[in-house]
Amino acid sequence: MAFFEQNPNGKGGLLTAFFLRAVGALALIFVFGFVSACSRDVSGTAKTADSRKKAAVPVTVATAVSKAVPEQLRAIGSVQAYATVLIRARVGGELLAVHFKEGDEVKSGALLFTIDPRPFEAALKQAEANLAKDRAQLEHARRQAERYAAVVKKGYVSEDQNDQIVSNAVALAASVRADEAAVENARLDLTYCTIRSPINGATGQVKVDQGNLVKASDNDNPMVTIKQTSPIYVVFSVPEQNLPELKRRLAVRPLDVAVSAPGNEEHPTKGELTFLDNTVDQATGTILLRATFPNQDRALWPGQFVNVTLTLNTQDNAVVIPSQAVQTGQQGRYVFVVTPEATAEYRPVVLARTVDGEAVVGIGITPGETVVTDGQLRLTQGTQVKVIKPGETAGEEKPQ
Repeated sequence: MAFFEQNPNGKGGLLTAFFLRAVGALALIFVFGFVSACSRDVSGTAKTADSRKKAAVPVTVATAVSKAVPEQLRAIGSVQAYATVLIRARVGGELLAVHFKEGDEVKSGALLFTIDPRPFEAALKQAEANLAKDRAQLEHARRQAERYAAVVKKGYVSEDQNDQIVSNAVALAASVRADEAAVENARLDLTYCTIRSPINGATGQVKVDQGNLVKASDNDNPMVTIKQTSPIYVVFSVPEQNLPELKRRLAVRPLDVAVSAPGNEEHPTKGELTFLDNTVDQATGTILLRATFPNQDRALWPGQFVNVTLTLNTQDNAVVIPSQAVQTGQQGRYVFVVTPEATAEYRPVVLARTVDGEAVVGIGITPGETVVTDGQLRLTQGTQVKVIKPGETAGEEKPQ
């Protein structure tokens, strides 16, 4: 629409009309451009939001399985010899021979050392001679006592003389018994000149060399130490709160124990719990246990530290998932389950325990369900997920 102002010449009115029409056209062009730009912006924003909504988060997953899982206690233990014997000389003298090499495995009764027996052989002979002399004197005294007993009643000898003869015979009988004991003692000393192993075991370092003089019963300087290593013990401690369960399980059957040296966990040695201490250590709040192992292959060695696994029971049909699938939030532990629609479902769980990198689920997961093991930090309830293989990388889908 144009407004004209009458003017005599008509020229001014035409200019005014032309100006107003130009301004109107520019206004229409601006409005059309603004509306078009807004339309494009709204359309682009919606498209981007829609793309983001549909973008899938890459995750790795695992399947919950049902299997038998052992209930176990773990500890650090030390290996102890089944028996330890410190070999000492029972008699003193010169060491004539060492009949083994350091570190040898010896059997019970094996000859270890020989001490010079000559002084003890001479002592035995002397004791035997004393015994023979006193036996002869005793025989004479007994005959004399018999003669005196026959004539004392006739008055040929006095009662006092008879009593002296009888007392002499009794004293000589006691001397003979003492001589017999001395002979036995001398024979024992002679046998002590040969030292034999009382057990099967491995010998340690020899503390005295051939040709040296050894002392009798030298407690400070044993000649060698022998340790029995088959069977062998492993001692370890567990917290006292496990004591009721241990006693209950031991009342039913012996408990299995497996040990392995650090770095050799793939080849554990199996044994049996054989000892439960009768006192709880008040300083540490633990109780001492001991397991026995056959150790026929000598895999365990005294003084060695080992990882101990004590099996209390085996839980059948336990629901197990990888422990890395379990997350901890403000309301407790949870996992993300992948639904058939490939979305993430938040699921609170209750764990029974964790064993060797696997979590035993008490409540919250059923066998066969798929749980997220990596990528949980980008998930919320209902998030679209994309399953990838472990070690594989994949970003979100880019908006078109």
